[in-house]
Amino acid sequence: MTKTRGEKDAGFGPVLERIKDSTGARTQVELAAVLGIRQSSISDAKRRNSVPSDWYLKLFRKYGLNPDWLAMGRGPQYIKTKEGYHPYDEPALSSFHEDASAYGDPLAAGKTVTYYAMTGENTKEGKWKPVSAGEVSIPVAYDRESLLVVQMDGSAMEPLIRPEAFVGLDRDQTAVRSGELYAVQMPYEGLTLKRIFLDTEKGRYLLRSENPAHAEQSFSVEEFTDKIVGRVIWVIQEF
Repeated sequence: MTKTRGEKDAGFGPVLERIKDSTGARTQVELAAVLGIRQSSISDAKRRNSVPSDWYLKLFRKYGLNPDWLAMGRGPQYIKTKEGYHPYDEPALSSFHEDASAYGDPLAAGKTVTYYAMTGENTKEGKWKPVSAGEVSIPVAYDRESLLVVQMDGSAMEPLIRPEAFVGLDRDQTAVRSGELYAVQMPYEGLTLKRIFLDTEKGRYLLRSENPAHAEQSFSVEEFTDKIVGRVIWVIQEF
């Protein structure tokens, strides 16, 4: 049986290509970051040959992408404009119309998120508790469900990360990869950013600052349990 144009444009493969073209995501890692999901979720969707409905909702909210265009390749690519929403009179999953005014490059759009002080508060157990310090606009491509944004204090990571820089942490990435930057909660002190190395010979973790004026710290593997809050994935700062 010959497939219609709509049937050819549907399915996981064509939809995935339209998502990539619209967001600039070229790899599965980049696509997972755009959608704020795990890479394994993309593999699962590909295996089922079915795009989860919440992907359409996220792409509409973040980029103004038309769910019907993503799903079937019909209608306008964008349905959100600077002027708001307008009726669209063709059969579609959505009922909006793209104004002549372009929505703009999706990856250039911004999103306002809450950022937290690294000092925070301490629980009875001495663990770090986040305290909101304000809001900051970040590129939508920097956002994900597991994101935590903190504002750097202190000079431990200078010159790499300066005081008052905004630092994005991925709370899902707490397994240590030697040499990477992580946010670590220190008992009754709050958060600190360190480059962590695993010393397998002595069964410990070494925590190093970029600033040589700050001494190296070490913790046994047992002591270090649950101290990592997340891995540093981006930094926004002025030089």
